[in-house]
Amino acid sequence: MNQNDLYERWLDLRASEKRLFALDAANKLNVTECELVASACTAPSGSSGPIAVRLEVPDWVAFVSALPKLGLVKAITRNQPAVIEVEGNYDRIEFFGAHGQSLGTIDLRIFLRVWRYAFFVREETSRGTSESLQIFDETGRAIHKIYLRAESDRTAFLELIETYRAKSSAALELAPPAQVRPVRPDAEIDVDGLRQAWLAMTDTHEFFGLLQRFSVARTQALRLAGSDLAYPVERDSLERILQSAAASGLSIMVFVGNAGIIQIYSGAITKVVPTGPWINVLDPTFNLHVQRDLIDSAWVVRKPTKDGNVTSLELYTREGEQIALLVGLRKPGQTENPAWRSAVEALPAALNQNVTSLT
Repeated sequence: MNQNDLYERWLDLRASEKRLFALDAANKLNVTECELVASACTAPSGSSGPIAVRLEVPDWVAFVSALPKLGLVKAITRNQPAVIEVEGNYDRIEFFGAHGQSLGTIDLRIFLRVWRYAFFVREETSRGTSESLQIFDETGRAIHKIYLRAESDRTAFLELIETYRAKSSAALELAPPAQVRPVRPDAEIDVDGLRQAWLAMTDTHEFFGLLQRFSVARTQALRLAGSDLAYPVERDSLERILQSAAASGLSIMVFVGNAGIIQIYSGAITKVVPTGPWINVLDPTFNLHVQRDLIDSAWVVRKPTKDGNVTSLELYTREGEQIALLVGLRKPGQTENPAWRSAVEALPAALNQNVTSLT
């Protein structure tokens, strides 16, 4: 399907289904979201549909380092079941090779190795004109999106677009989706070594390296480590903990990410709204949307640090991909908030959760 035909089919779909998100439209049209957005680069002048401009970014570090100039924006990161949206500022951006971070009110951990395509997108919505920067990986999956707000520096935004506007309209060269890596049989895992290394951790950031060291999948490690370190809870635990935090004023941290970025919200929440298959947080500067029927397992996990144990609630898909991770708000050097620990430990243990099938 060429871009013109794809764009026309997208417009037809938008006309028949109101409030259809681009990812949902892409799935209905059997294309990637990146291909769908790229089709809007062919939009004729005066089109009532989305209009896109392809950007060419030879230096992603320079691109990301320019984002603080935009001022207040809305930053959005998603994986298949979860979307996190935070209004704030990019600030204190640092890079260590291909890994970076933003430590402003938009709090990110960035992994540039999979960043591939970028677009400026403008469209008319029921709330007015929407303008955004949208970044995709080499398979066409969205990594991160940045939406202008009324308070944003639009001049800096337009300068950024002109700096990176593509000089040619080369076709997308998308890679096939990454295959799920086969999981080693439990019998091949050094469970005693895994437990000893886990108990010896002094920082939660050591956990990823521990998984690699023992060649163990994440949910497999949770299953094998022992109930003192991780145990499954009921799948509705996310809604329970969000409702509890909203009612008590407890400050939390919510992590949602994909292969290219992890976005973090820190603070209290107030408005938790279940809607159909979704559980939502709808606060003025923070939104969270999680599709509950895609939560295959939920776990309470304890990770030792030099400041004591950190307790997390972690949610996973059937394929073992992390949907979201929640902890109590704390800073380095502080012990965990006992109120958070109590709230998590009050979650009902899973009774009918088939955790042995998890990858």
